[in-house]
Amino acid sequence: MTSEDTSSKEGALPDLPTCTVAVIGLGYVGLPLAVEFGKPQKCCITGIPLRRKVIGFDINQLRIDEIRKGKDYTNETNSEEINLASLLDLSSEPRSLANADVFIVTVPTPIDAAKKPDLSPLEKASKTVGRALKGRLEIQKDSKHKTIPIVIYESTVYPGATEEICVGILERESGLVFNKDFYCGYSPERINPGDTKHKLTSITKVTSGSNKKAAKWIDSFYASIIKAGTHLTPNIKVAEAAKVIENTQRDLNIALVNELAIIFQKLGIDTLDVLEAAGTKWNFLPFRPGLVGGHCISVDPYYLTHKSQQLGYTPEIVLAGRRINDSMGTWVVQQMVLEMASRELKISGSKVLILGLSFKENCPDLRNTRVVDVINELNKYGIESLIVDPWVDANASFKEYGLNVLKEIPNNERFDGVIATVAHIEFKNLPTEKWKILTTPKGVIVDLKGIVPRDLSPMRL
Repeated sequence: MTSEDTSSKEGALPDLPTCTVAVIGLGYVGLPLAVEFGKPQKCCITGIPLRRKVIGFDINQLRIDEIRKGKDYTNETNSEEINLASLLDLSSEPRSLANADVFIVTVPTPIDAAKKPDLSPLEKASKTVGRALKGRLEIQKDSKHKTIPIVIYESTVYPGATEEICVGILERESGLVFNKDFYCGYSPERINPGDTKHKLTSITKVTSGSNKKAAKWIDSFYASIIKAGTHLTPNIKVAEAAKVIENTQRDLNIALVNELAIIFQKLGIDTLDVLEAAGTKWNFLPFRPGLVGGHCISVDPYYLTHKSQQLGYTPEIVLAGRRINDSMGTWVVQQMVLEMASRELKISGSKVLILGLSFKENCPDLRNTRVVDVINELNKYGIESLIVDPWVDANASFKEYGLNVLKEIPNNERFDGVIATVAHIEFKNLPTEKWKILTTPKGVIVDLKGIVPRDLSPMRL
Protein backbone atom coordinates (compact mmCIF):
# COMPACT_ATOMS: atom_id res chain seq x y z
CA MET A 1 0.00 0.00 0.00
CA THR A 2 1.15 3.51 -0.65
CA SER A 3 0.34 6.72 1.12
CA GLU A 4 0.32 8.66 -2.15
CA ASP A 5 -2.92 10.45 -2.98
CA THR A 6 -4.46 8.47 -5.85
CA SER A 7 -7.89 10.03 -5.71
CA SER A 8 -7.61 13.77 -6.04
CA LYS A 9 -10.06 13.65 -8.97
CA GLU A 10 -12.19 10.72 -7.80
CA GLY A 11 -14.44 12.21 -5.16
CA ALA A 12 -15.03 14.99 -2.69
CA LEU A 13 -14.29 14.84 0.98
CA PRO A 14 -17.10 15.27 3.53
CA ASP A 15 -18.39 18.77 4.14
CA LEU A 16 -16.52 20.06 7.20
CA PRO A 17 -19.40 21.97 8.86
CA THR A 18 -22.16 19.41 8.26
CA CYS A 19 -20.61 15.94 7.98
CA THR A 20 -21.90 13.05 10.07
CA VAL A 21 -19.37 11.83 12.62
CA ALA A 22 -19.34 8.45 14.33
CA VAL A 23 -17.29 7.99 17.51
CA ILE A 24 -16.66 4.31 18.21
CA GLY A 25 -16.07 3.64 21.91
CA LEU A 26 -17.52 5.93 24.59
CA GLY A 27 -15.00 5.61 27.40
CA TYR A 28 -12.58 8.13 28.89
CA VAL A 29 -11.59 9.34 25.41
CA GLY A 30 -14.59 8.74 23.20
CA LEU A 31 -17.36 10.32 25.25
CA PRO A 32 -15.71 13.75 25.73
CA LEU A 33 -14.93 13.75 22.00
CA ALA A 34 -18.49 12.81 21.00
CA VAL A 35 -19.93 15.40 23.37
CA GLU A 36 -17.69 18.17 22.04
CA PHE A 37 -18.47 17.37 18.40
CA GLY A 38 -22.15 17.11 19.33
CA LYS A 39 -22.41 20.68 20.63
CA PRO A 40 -23.87 23.30 18.25
CA GLN A 41 -21.01 25.78 17.98
CA LYS A 42 -18.98 27.92 15.61
CA CYS A 43 -15.78 26.75 13.97
CA CYS A 44 -12.71 27.93 15.94
CA ILE A 45 -11.01 28.92 12.68
CA THR A 46 -13.68 30.31 10.35
CA GLY A 47 -16.54 31.18 12.68
CA ILE A 48 -18.92 29.19 10.48
CA PRO A 49 -21.69 27.40 12.44
CA LEU A 50 -21.02 23.67 12.87
CA ARG A 51 -24.07 21.45 12.58
CA ARG A 52 -22.59 17.98 12.43
CA LYS A 53 -24.67 14.98 13.29
CA VAL A 54 -22.77 12.79 15.75
CA ILE A 55 -23.29 9.10 16.41
CA GLY A 56 -21.86 7.98 19.74
CA PHE A 57 -21.41 4.21 19.44
CA ASP A 58 -20.57 1.68 22.12
CA ILE A 59 -21.13 -2.08 22.21
CA ASN A 60 -22.14 -1.81 25.88
CA GLN A 61 -25.84 -0.97 26.05
CA LEU A 62 -25.57 -0.26 29.78
CA ARG A 63 -23.04 2.45 28.97
CA ILE A 64 -25.42 3.95 26.42
CA ASP A 65 -28.25 3.92 28.96
CA GLU A 66 -26.04 5.59 31.56
CA ILE A 67 -25.05 8.42 29.22
CA ARG A 68 -28.67 8.95 28.17
CA LYS A 69 -29.42 9.62 31.83
CA GLY A 70 -26.68 12.26 31.86
CA LYS A 71 -24.28 10.13 33.88
CA ASP A 72 -20.62 9.38 33.21
CA TYR A 73 -18.75 7.02 35.53
CA THR A 74 -15.40 8.35 34.25
CA ASN A 75 -16.21 11.89 35.47
CA GLU A 76 -14.70 13.25 32.24
CA THR A 77 -18.06 14.80 31.36
CA ASN A 78 -21.15 15.74 33.35
CA SER A 79 -24.89 15.95 32.80
CA GLU A 80 -24.72 19.63 31.81
CA GLU A 81 -22.15 18.98 29.07
CA ILE A 82 -24.01 15.92 27.82
CA ASN A 83 -27.24 17.92 27.60
CA LEU A 84 -25.46 20.62 25.58
CA ALA A 85 -24.56 18.02 22.95
CA SER A 86 -27.93 18.26 21.23
CA LEU A 87 -26.52 16.93 17.94
CA LEU A 88 -25.35 13.69 19.57
CA ASP A 89 -27.29 10.47 19.16
CA LEU A 90 -26.25 7.33 21.05
CA SER A 91 -26.39 3.80 19.72
CA SER A 92 -25.18 0.26 20.33
CA GLU A 93 -26.49 -0.83 16.94
CA PRO A 94 -23.67 -1.23 14.34
CA ARG A 95 -26.07 -0.57 11.45
CA SER A 96 -26.41 3.05 12.58
CA LEU A 97 -22.77 3.66 11.66
CA ALA A 98 -23.46 3.30 7.94
CA ASN A 99 -24.82 6.86 7.96
CA ALA A 100 -21.48 8.37 8.94
CA ASP A 101 -18.95 10.20 6.79
CA VAL A 102 -16.20 10.25 9.40
CA PHE A 103 -15.36 7.42 11.81
CA ILE A 104 -13.25 8.04 14.93
CA VAL A 105 -12.05 4.92 16.74
CA THR A 106 -11.33 5.42 20.45
CA VAL A 107 -11.29 1.88 21.86
CA PRO A 108 -8.82 0.61 24.50
CA THR A 109 -5.46 -0.83 23.46
CA PRO A 110 -4.17 -2.67 26.54
CA ILE A 111 -1.36 -5.16 27.01
CA ASP A 112 -1.81 -8.85 27.80
CA ALA A 113 -0.36 -10.91 30.66
CA ALA A 114 2.92 -11.25 28.74
CA LYS A 115 3.07 -7.44 28.35
CA LYS A 116 2.47 -7.68 24.62
CA PRO A 117 0.09 -5.32 22.77
CA ASP A 118 -3.49 -6.58 22.78
CA LEU A 119 -4.95 -5.21 19.57
CA SER A 120 -8.13 -7.29 19.68
CA PRO A 121 -10.42 -4.35 20.64
CA LEU A 122 -8.89 -2.30 17.82
CA GLU A 123 -9.28 -5.15 15.34
CA LYS A 124 -12.92 -5.69 16.32
CA ALA A 125 -13.64 -1.98 16.00
CA SER A 126 -11.98 -1.94 12.57
CA LYS A 127 -14.20 -4.82 11.47
CA THR A 128 -17.26 -2.90 12.65
CA VAL A 129 -16.16 0.21 10.77
CA GLY A 130 -15.31 -1.82 7.67
CA ARG A 131 -18.82 -3.26 7.58
CA ALA A 132 -20.24 0.23 8.11
CA LEU A 133 -18.20 1.46 5.12
CA LYS A 134 -19.77 -1.30 3.05
CA GLY A 135 -23.23 -0.34 4.28
CA ARG A 136 -22.50 3.30 3.59
CA LEU A 137 -21.61 2.47 0.00
CA GLU A 138 -24.97 0.76 -0.44
CA ILE A 139 -26.82 3.78 0.98
CA GLN A 140 -24.96 6.20 -1.33
CA LYS A 141 -25.05 4.10 -4.50
CA ASP A 142 -27.80 6.21 -6.10
CA SER A 143 -26.62 9.53 -4.67
CA LYS A 144 -25.27 12.23 -6.99
CA HIS A 145 -23.14 13.66 -4.19
CA LYS A 146 -20.88 10.82 -3.13
CA THR A 147 -18.08 11.61 -0.72
CA ILE A 148 -14.99 9.71 0.35
CA PRO A 149 -15.28 8.52 3.98
CA ILE A 150 -12.46 9.02 6.46
CA VAL A 151 -11.49 6.69 9.31
CA ILE A 152 -9.44 8.25 12.11
CA TYR A 153 -7.80 6.25 14.90
CA GLU A 154 -7.06 7.76 18.31
CA SER A 155 -6.15 4.61 20.26
CA THR A 156 -2.52 4.09 21.27
CA VAL A 157 -0.65 1.82 18.85
CA TYR A 158 2.92 1.15 17.81
CA PRO A 159 4.24 3.14 14.83
CA GLY A 160 2.88 1.57 11.66
CA ALA A 161 -0.08 -0.28 13.20
CA THR A 162 -2.80 1.84 11.58
CA GLU A 163 -1.64 1.09 8.05
CA GLU A 164 -0.26 -2.40 8.75
CA ILE A 165 -3.17 -3.78 10.78
CA CYS A 166 -6.27 -1.59 10.63
CA VAL A 167 -6.29 -0.64 6.96
CA GLY A 168 -6.18 -4.27 5.84
CA ILE A 169 -9.20 -5.09 8.01
CA LEU A 170 -11.11 -2.09 6.65
CA GLU A 171 -10.41 -3.19 3.07
CA ARG A 172 -11.39 -6.82 3.67
CA GLU A 173 -14.64 -5.99 5.45
CA SER A 174 -15.73 -3.20 3.11
CA GLY A 175 -14.44 -4.35 -0.25
CA LEU A 176 -13.10 -0.82 -0.74
CA VAL A 177 -9.60 0.29 -1.72
CA PHE A 178 -7.46 2.30 0.69
CA ASN A 179 -6.57 5.82 -0.48
CA LYS A 180 -9.02 5.47 -3.34
CA ASP A 181 -12.41 4.67 -1.80
CA PHE A 182 -11.61 5.72 1.76
CA TYR A 183 -8.87 7.58 3.63
CA CYS A 184 -7.38 7.09 7.06
CA GLY A 185 -5.83 9.28 9.72
CA TYR A 186 -4.34 9.08 13.18
CA SER A 187 -4.77 11.65 15.92
CA PRO A 188 -3.54 10.45 19.32
CA GLU A 189 -5.77 11.04 22.31
CA ARG A 190 -4.33 13.18 25.10
CA ILE A 191 -7.04 12.83 27.73
CA ASN A 192 -5.60 12.98 31.26
CA PRO A 193 -8.14 11.33 33.61
CA GLY A 194 -9.05 13.47 36.59
CA ASP A 195 -7.37 16.58 35.15
CA THR A 196 -9.81 19.49 35.24
CA LYS A 197 -7.31 21.94 33.76
CA HIS A 198 -6.09 20.13 30.65
CA LYS A 199 -9.28 19.15 28.83
CA LEU A 200 -9.91 18.08 25.24
CA THR A 201 -10.20 21.52 23.66
CA SER A 202 -7.33 23.08 25.63
CA ILE A 203 -4.71 20.51 24.54
CA THR A 204 -2.95 20.83 21.17
CA LYS A 205 -4.19 18.04 18.89
CA VAL A 206 -1.65 16.10 16.84
CA THR A 207 -3.09 15.12 13.44
CA SER A 208 -2.11 13.11 10.37
CA GLY A 209 -3.60 11.56 7.26
CA SER A 210 -2.90 8.79 4.77
CA ASN A 211 -2.23 11.35 2.03
CA LYS A 212 -1.93 15.13 1.77
CA LYS A 213 -5.59 15.63 0.90
CA ALA A 214 -6.80 13.59 3.86
CA ALA A 215 -4.23 15.08 6.24
CA LYS A 216 -5.29 18.64 5.43
CA TRP A 217 -8.97 17.78 5.89
CA ILE A 218 -8.40 15.92 9.19
CA ASP A 219 -6.33 18.78 10.55
CA SER A 220 -9.09 21.27 9.71
CA PHE A 221 -11.70 18.91 11.14
CA TYR A 222 -10.06 18.87 14.58
CA ALA A 223 -9.00 22.51 14.40
CA SER A 224 -12.67 23.45 14.12
CA ILE A 225 -13.29 22.48 17.79
CA ILE A 226 -9.82 22.46 19.42
CA LYS A 227 -9.20 25.93 20.83
CA ALA A 228 -5.55 25.13 21.57
CA GLY A 229 -4.90 24.41 17.90
CA THR A 230 -3.45 21.46 16.02
CA HIS A 231 -0.09 20.12 14.89
CA LEU A 232 -0.11 18.39 11.51
CA THR A 233 2.57 15.69 11.20
CA PRO A 234 4.14 14.52 7.91
CA ASN A 235 2.51 11.06 8.05
CA ILE A 236 0.58 8.63 10.22
CA LYS A 237 3.67 6.85 11.59
CA VAL A 238 5.05 10.10 13.01
CA ALA A 239 1.79 10.77 14.86
CA GLU A 240 1.70 7.20 16.20
CA ALA A 241 5.30 7.47 17.39
CA ALA A 242 4.66 10.84 19.05
CA LYS A 243 1.94 9.27 21.17
CA VAL A 244 4.03 6.39 22.49
CA ILE A 245 7.11 8.47 23.29
CA GLU A 246 5.12 11.07 25.25
CA ASN A 247 4.37 8.49 27.91
CA THR A 248 7.60 6.52 27.47
CA GLN A 249 9.50 9.68 28.40
CA ARG A 250 7.42 10.15 31.54
CA ASP A 251 7.78 6.48 32.43
CA LEU A 252 11.56 6.67 32.23
CA ASN A 253 11.73 9.83 34.32
CA ILE A 254 9.61 8.24 37.04
CA ALA A 255 11.75 5.09 36.86
CA LEU A 256 14.80 7.24 37.49
CA VAL A 257 13.39 8.81 40.64
CA ASN A 258 12.10 5.41 41.79
CA GLU A 259 15.61 4.03 41.50
CA LEU A 260 16.95 7.10 43.30
CA ALA A 261 14.41 6.45 46.08
CA ILE A 262 15.81 2.95 46.51
CA ILE A 263 19.37 4.32 46.68
CA PHE A 264 18.43 7.10 49.10
CA GLN A 265 16.63 4.62 51.35
CA LYS A 266 19.91 2.73 51.69
CA LEU A 267 21.68 6.03 52.39
CA GLY A 268 19.15 6.91 55.07
CA ILE A 269 18.05 10.20 53.48
CA ASP A 270 14.60 11.40 52.45
CA THR A 271 13.96 11.33 48.70
CA LEU A 272 11.50 14.22 48.76
CA ASP A 273 13.99 16.37 50.67
CA VAL A 274 16.54 15.68 47.95
CA LEU A 275 14.07 16.40 45.14
CA GLU A 276 12.97 19.65 46.74
CA ALA A 277 16.58 20.78 47.03
CA ALA A 278 17.43 19.75 43.46
CA GLY A 279 14.22 21.38 42.24
CA THR A 280 15.56 24.84 43.06
CA LYS A 281 17.58 24.61 39.84
CA TRP A 282 15.59 26.09 36.97
CA ASN A 283 15.90 23.13 34.60
CA PHE A 284 15.45 20.26 37.06
CA LEU A 285 12.46 18.08 36.09
CA PRO A 286 9.96 17.76 38.97
CA PHE A 287 9.17 14.03 38.81
CA ARG A 288 8.25 12.14 41.98
CA PRO A 289 8.63 8.44 42.85
CA GLY A 290 5.62 6.14 43.11
CA LEU A 291 3.56 3.37 41.60
CA VAL A 292 3.17 3.72 37.84
CA GLY A 293 -0.12 2.39 36.50
CA GLY A 294 -2.96 3.57 34.33
CA HIS A 295 -3.90 3.23 30.69
CA CYS A 296 -0.92 5.08 29.20
CA ILE A 297 2.36 5.49 31.08
CA SER A 298 2.64 1.86 32.13
CA VAL A 299 1.33 0.52 28.80
CA ASP A 300 2.56 2.67 25.91
CA PRO A 301 6.26 1.80 26.28
CA TYR A 302 5.45 -1.85 25.62
CA TYR A 303 3.89 -0.92 22.27
CA LEU A 304 7.10 0.81 21.25
CA THR A 305 9.39 -2.00 22.49
CA HIS A 306 7.19 -4.62 20.80
CA LYS A 307 7.63 -2.99 17.40
CA SER A 308 11.31 -2.39 18.04
CA GLN A 309 11.89 -6.07 18.83
CA GLN A 310 10.00 -7.05 15.68
CA LEU A 311 12.58 -4.99 13.77
CA GLY A 312 15.44 -6.80 15.49
CA TYR A 313 16.41 -4.21 18.08
CA THR A 314 15.92 -4.83 21.81
CA PRO A 315 15.58 -1.51 23.67
CA GLU A 316 17.71 -1.33 26.79
CA ILE A 317 16.74 1.88 28.58
CA VAL A 318 12.99 1.68 27.93
CA LEU A 319 12.67 -1.90 29.21
CA ALA A 320 14.92 -1.17 32.18
CA GLY A 321 12.62 1.65 33.19
CA ARG A 322 9.62 -0.63 32.88
CA ARG A 323 11.26 -3.28 35.08
CA ILE A 324 11.98 -0.74 37.80
CA ASN A 325 8.47 0.71 37.78
CA ASP A 326 6.77 -2.69 37.63
CA SER A 327 8.77 -3.85 40.67
CA MET A 328 7.99 -0.93 42.98
CA GLY A 329 4.90 -2.47 44.59
CA THR A 330 6.89 -5.52 45.63
CA TRP A 331 9.79 -3.41 46.93
CA VAL A 332 7.49 -1.19 49.01
CA VAL A 333 5.89 -4.17 50.75
CA GLN A 334 9.26 -5.77 51.40
CA GLN A 335 10.50 -2.62 53.12
CA MET A 336 7.32 -2.41 55.17
CA VAL A 337 7.59 -6.05 56.29
CA LEU A 338 11.21 -5.52 57.35
CA GLU A 339 10.14 -2.51 59.42
CA MET A 340 7.26 -4.44 60.99
CA ALA A 341 9.64 -7.24 61.91
CA SER A 342 12.08 -4.77 63.48
CA ARG A 343 9.20 -3.53 65.66
CA GLU A 344 8.41 -7.12 66.65
CA LEU A 345 5.02 -7.02 64.98
CA LYS A 346 3.49 -10.29 63.88
CA ILE A 347 3.61 -10.48 60.09
CA SER A 348 1.24 -13.28 59.09
CA GLY A 349 -2.27 -12.44 60.21
CA SER A 350 -1.61 -8.73 60.58
CA LYS A 351 -3.93 -6.18 59.00
CA VAL A 352 -2.92 -3.30 56.75
CA LEU A 353 -5.06 -0.37 55.60
CA ILE A 354 -4.65 0.58 51.93
CA LEU A 355 -5.64 4.17 51.19
CA GLY A 356 -6.49 4.32 47.50
CA LEU A 357 -6.98 1.82 44.69
CA SER A 358 -7.35 3.94 41.55
CA PHE A 359 -4.22 4.47 39.48
CA LYS A 360 -4.06 8.20 40.28
CA GLU A 361 -5.56 10.78 42.58
CA ASN A 362 -9.06 12.22 42.40
CA CYS A 363 -10.38 9.97 39.65
CA PRO A 364 -12.18 6.60 39.57
CA ASP A 365 -9.90 5.07 36.92
CA LEU A 366 -8.88 1.53 37.87
CA ARG A 367 -7.19 0.62 34.61
CA ASN A 368 -3.89 -1.14 35.22
CA THR A 369 -3.59 0.24 38.76
CA ARG A 370 -0.39 -0.97 40.36
CA VAL A 371 -1.88 -0.79 43.84
CA VAL A 372 -2.90 -4.39 43.16
CA ASP A 373 0.81 -5.29 43.16
CA VAL A 374 1.03 -4.02 46.73
CA ILE A 375 -2.03 -6.01 47.75
CA ASN A 376 -0.81 -9.19 46.06
CA GLU A 377 2.58 -8.91 47.74
CA LEU A 378 0.94 -8.40 51.15
CA ASN A 379 -1.08 -11.57 50.52
CA LYS A 380 2.15 -13.53 50.06
CA TYR A 381 3.11 -12.66 53.62
CA GLY A 382 -0.29 -13.62 54.96
CA ILE A 383 -1.16 -9.98 55.60
CA GLU A 384 -4.83 -8.99 55.28
CA SER A 385 -5.63 -5.81 53.35
CA LEU A 386 -8.52 -3.48 53.96
CA ILE A 387 -8.94 -1.11 51.01
CA VAL A 388 -10.55 2.33 51.18
CA ASP A 389 -11.15 4.50 48.12
CA PRO A 390 -13.91 7.12 48.02
CA TRP A 391 -13.56 7.56 44.25
CA VAL A 392 -13.81 4.09 42.75
CA ASP A 393 -16.91 2.03 42.08
CA ALA A 394 -17.01 -0.98 44.43
CA ASN A 395 -18.67 -3.19 41.83
CA ALA A 396 -16.05 -2.28 39.22
CA SER A 397 -13.16 -3.04 41.58
CA PHE A 398 -14.61 -6.43 42.48
CA LYS A 399 -15.35 -7.28 38.85
CA GLU A 400 -11.90 -6.23 37.65
CA TYR A 401 -9.68 -7.41 40.50
CA GLY A 402 -11.87 -9.40 42.90
CA LEU A 403 -11.26 -6.76 45.58
CA ASN A 404 -13.75 -5.33 48.05
CA VAL A 405 -13.42 -1.59 48.55
CA LEU A 406 -14.90 0.67 51.22
CA LYS A 407 -15.78 4.33 50.66
CA GLU A 408 -14.71 5.47 54.13
CA ILE A 409 -12.10 4.55 56.71
CA PRO A 410 -13.75 2.45 59.45
CA ASN A 411 -14.09 4.17 62.82
CA ASN A 412 -12.49 2.68 65.91
CA GLU A 413 -10.34 0.18 64.00
CA ARG A 414 -6.56 0.00 64.37
CA PHE A 415 -4.12 -1.42 61.87
CA ASP A 416 -0.62 -2.87 62.08
CA GLY A 417 0.20 -0.93 58.94
CA VAL A 418 -1.15 1.84 56.74
CA ILE A 419 -0.05 2.44 53.17
CA ALA A 420 -1.03 5.75 51.58
CA THR A 421 -1.02 4.67 47.95
CA VAL A 422 -3.11 7.37 46.23
CA ALA A 423 -3.21 11.10 47.03
CA HIS A 424 -6.97 11.55 46.92
CA ILE A 425 -8.06 14.89 48.35
CA GLU A 426 -9.91 13.07 51.15
CA PHE A 427 -6.65 11.49 52.33
CA LYS A 428 -4.59 14.66 51.92
CA ASN A 429 -7.08 16.46 54.17
CA LEU A 430 -6.91 13.93 56.99
CA PRO A 431 -5.83 15.74 60.18
CA THR A 432 -2.78 14.59 62.09
CA GLU A 433 -4.92 13.26 64.92
CA LYS A 434 -6.74 10.97 62.51
CA TRP A 435 -3.48 9.56 61.19
CA LYS A 436 -2.33 8.92 64.75
CA ILE A 437 -5.29 6.71 65.64
CA LEU A 438 -5.16 4.57 62.49
CA THR A 439 -2.36 2.31 63.71
CA THR A 440 -1.63 0.11 66.69
CA PRO A 441 1.10 1.41 69.07
CA LYS A 442 3.89 -0.17 66.99
CA GLY A 443 2.09 0.18 63.67
CA VAL A 444 3.92 1.25 60.51
CA ILE A 445 2.80 4.02 58.15
CA VAL A 446 4.12 3.95 54.59
CA ASP A 447 3.63 7.16 52.61
CA LEU A 448 3.99 6.70 48.84
CA LYS A 449 2.62 10.15 47.95
CA GLY A 450 4.07 12.57 50.51
CA ILE A 451 0.71 13.25 52.17
CA VAL A 452 1.25 11.96 55.72
CA PRO A 453 2.31 14.57 58.31
CA ARG A 454 6.06 14.35 58.69
CA ASP A 455 5.96 14.55 62.46
CA LEU A 456 4.53 11.02 62.42
CA SER A 457 7.79 9.78 60.87
CA PRO A 458 6.20 7.70 58.13
CA MET A 459 8.29 5.52 55.83
CA ARG A 460 8.46 7.35 52.49
CA LEU A 461 9.67 6.73 48.97
